[in-house]
Amino acid sequence: MSLISVGDVALDYERSGSGSPLLMIMGRSGTYAHWGEPLLHQLRSDFELILYDHRGVGASTRLHGPVTIREMAHDAAGLLGALELDSAHVLGISMGSMIAQELALAEPQMIRTLTLGCTYCGGAGSVPTTEQVVQSMGEAIASGIPERMIRASWEANVSPAFAADGDAWARFLEISLRRRVSLEVIIAQTQACIEHNTSARLHEIALPTQVIHGTVDQVLPVQNGRMVAELIPDARLHLLEGVGHLFFWERPERSAELLRAHVAAYA
Repeated sequence: MSLISVGDVALDYERSGSGSPLLMIMGRSGTYAHWGEPLLHQLRSDFELILYDHRGVGASTRLHGPVTIREMAHDAAGLLGALELDSAHVLGISMGSMIAQELALAEPQMIRTLTLGCTYCGGAGSVPTTEQVVQSMGEAIASGIPERMIRASWEANVSPAFAADGDAWARFLEISLRRRVSLEVIIAQTQACIEHNTSARLHEIALPTQVIHGTVDQVLPVQNGRMVAELIPDARLHLLEGVGHLFFWERPERSAELLRAHVAAYA
């Protein structure tokens, strides 16, 4: 655990690997451990990885009350500044991709390349989480049983075929139980995602951008990835067939390959 002061909060972060800095922005209800070792192992030889926990998560400053995507983007910018980095490549997934959008709009000079995974921009044309997932998660939360809540999250976030992978499930369960995110924080993050809307501003992003999305994503259906890629000028869209929301768990090698290629194209 390493804590660093970023404005009025302290963020728990980790640095590893060697190469150009890559800021990795995690999604709703996740900790930086949720990136998973298979993906991180693929990236460490090419990048200096900068992982961190959002306010309210892990050892980072506790969250009291609501939070916005813009506030979390300010945290991300502050983290780079506190680490004395003028710029970095940025990878954001799910809520982290929403944070990355706001970071790109507010501080474009801090971003070398932008990768948005399992993303969403809000506004007309965006598609919310499927009703099946909302119902399943609601029932699991109502049970009050941690393992049931984590299992419901797992099944919502990956494809049915991958959900049946016992080894992958065991890794996800261990990570999720090791440093649990409180329900209050998850609710605050969820509200921040609901209020997020960059759809009318994405045309302002003039950064090398790629969008990665699984075609069977139930949390943020693939139409959202297509929409974001259409709204950002010259953005590249990569669809992973038969893959769910946590595409980097299901396809860590392919995810790392896409990231390396995107960065190399604009080196």
